[in-house]
Amino acid sequence: MDAVDATVEKLRAQCLSRGASGIQGLARFFRRLDRDGSRALDAGELQRGLAELGLALDEAEAEAVCRRWDRDGSGSLDLEEFLRALRPPMSQAREAVIAAAFAKLDRSGDGVVTVDDLRGAYSGRAHPKVRSGEWTEEDVLRHFLDNFDASEKDGQVTLAEFRDYYSGVSTSVDTDEEFVAMMTSAWRL
Repeated sequence: MDAVDATVEKLRAQCLSRGASGIQGLARFFRRLDRDGSRALDAGELQRGLAELGLALDEAEAEAVCRRWDRDGSGSLDLEEFLRALRPPMSQAREAVIAAAFAKLDRSGDGVVTVDDLRGAYSGRAHPKVRSGEWTEEDVLRHFLDNFDASEKDGQVTLAEFRDYYSGVSTSVDTDEEFVAMMTSAWRL
């Protein structure tokens, strides 16, 4: 394990010691620090923000974490990638039930869930906005997909995006049994 991985592990442990809301609370705090709405922080902002939360990083650690997760070379840390890194890894049982739910949605079997995959399997006719005439059934299905879609809402959800969504949910469910039961019930697996 390199120094950046060790730093992320240290941050993860400190966040998780605050309970299930530790990582989500950190996300809300970072969004407040992101004054320009760029969804990114530089090393100094990261270091100061974490210090306010009682999560201490020295300057070198903050710079190393920023470099590791700075995908576009801007010198800033992408918040979504960093928060994804802080989430604890999921067990095989959780990964398997997520894959099963995705496979159920991916009716075409092409590895991407679209509105066409949802059409026929799920109905939006009873949605209040469809009943009021504000939305079409297609709008309901698209908004449903947008829940799982990454920051670029392209109407296509990959297994990685679906897994990432449930990785966030997973942090607030204590046991594998509870998570599997929740997924099995929600997706009628």
